[in-house]
Amino acid sequence: MIYRNFIAPSRAFSQFSHEIIRHPRLDSHAARLLTWQLSLPAHARETLSETAKRARIGATSFTTAKRQLKAEGYVHERRVQVGGGLWVTQQLVSSSPLRPEEAAKIFARMPVHSGVERVYAQVAPSTPVPAVGHPTPPSTDGHPEKHRRENTSDLPAEPGSGGEAGPTSEPALALEAKPGTEPVSESASASTSEPQVPESAGEVPATAQLDEARALVGALPLLSPALRHIPPGMREELTRLTARWLAAGHTSADVHEHVLRGLPGAGTPVQRPGGLVRYLLREVPPRTLPRPEPSASPPGPRLSSRLQGARECASGAHTQPMLFRPVADEVLCSECLGWGPQGGPGV
Repeated sequence: MIYRNFIAPSRAFSQFSHEIIRHPRLDSHAARLLTWQLSLPAHARETLSETAKRARIGATSFTTAKRQLKAEGYVHERRVQVGGGLWVTQQLVSSSPLRPEEAAKIFARMPVHSGVERVYAQVAPSTPVPAVGHPTPPSTDGHPEKHRRENTSDLPAEPGSGGEAGPTSEPALALEAKPGTEPVSESASASTSEPQVPESAGEVPATAQLDEARALVGALPLLSPALRHIPPGMREELTRLTARWLAAGHTSADVHEHVLRGLPGAGTPVQRPGGLVRYLLREVPPRTLPRPEPSASPPGPRLSSRLQGARECASGAHTQPMLFRPVADEVLCSECLGWGPQGGPGV
């Protein structure tokens, strides 16, 4: 036997149907969530999830309770888009079950608002921190602190060593003093640094030689992949050096063969192809014509190897030339000599 004592509250009470508490398909969490929402003031905007947190209802229990309330028609939801492209979920909690059509009519009478106003502060850009010091141009030329003789394939020219000149300087000719000759002065060295041509051709190369030399230099990248990156600023200098070779009597094939012979082996990279070609064309060797080799065979028509040692019969009795192999120094064949089949003279 159970006894009940009910004292009607004078304030802070809610009126709702007993069907909510005694509903057979609503568990305790769903009934508590619904009665909590119905007990809130009319102006309250507390969502179902916030109510579940205040009522200490877990996430799984809240999901189950909300699904039960929506299935029985006590809770309805819709998503609408408000100003600024934001989407808002509106929830309707009713003390009695509603059909979707009835809930839609109530939603239509409700104002649409986001519920939470978002304010983004406009922060002005701050003053950038100035760089330390004044701008300085990048350093050029010079060498690293380590030993420059270590692992370098293109060493710079040492002062006074007669090495290769820079890419923008005029081609300098190395003048070696030979025994019995006088040293050449600086003015004479400067005059000899220009391309030398025969006196009959004048002081400068002929236009035809320059054109041919320019075409020859333009064809250098086709000789080898190592010569594909010759600087355009060096083409005029290489043209003058090539014109000296042509003025000395060398052909284009001689120049190409000399350049190919001076290239490194396969797989060896060429760091400065223009400087390499300038070094190869700096000295012009005298052109020597190949001497014809003396012929070992006697003059006259040459016989095949099968007829070597044969001699033509000198009797003149044959209709066509008769060749035979002499045993000694005879000039007549065996038929004209009348030799028998045994190799001796006939009777």
